[in-house]
Amino acid sequence: MNLPNHILEKMAAAGLRAEDVDERFVRGTGPGGQKINKVSSTVWLRHRPTGLEVRCQRERSQSVNRMEAWNDLCEKLTARRKAGTDALRQARETERRRVRQKSRGQKIRMIESKKHRAGHKARRGRVDWQD
Repeated sequence: MNLPNHILEKMAAAGLRAEDVDERFVRGTGPGGQKINKVSSTVWLRHRPTGLEVRCQRERSQSVNRMEAWNDLCEKLTARRKAGTDALRQARETERRRVRQKSRGQKIRMIESKKHRAGHKARRGRVDWQD
């Protein structure tokens, strides 16, 4: 695969293998006249393991669009992996906060709140019906 070194480095960092990607060149859509209608300059990449798809038609040149598409696919895979690790880290942090010991001040405030509420409830009393 004849990709520049900076793209190959991004692929290695993202854990992306070229064998896992389907690459197609299709005709573009939208304004552009005869060039768009005759030349397959749009690049479409699909990463089979994740199902991620990237389509690039930014430039008139197929080779430039190809580099942009590979770059976009690397960025999407990196962002997806980062989001997964961030979610895992956040879940661990939430669990750590949930099970940690309460501080002395928290315990005192909690007991005061319970005493205050108990005082309200104690004043309620029973209702006696007198016929």
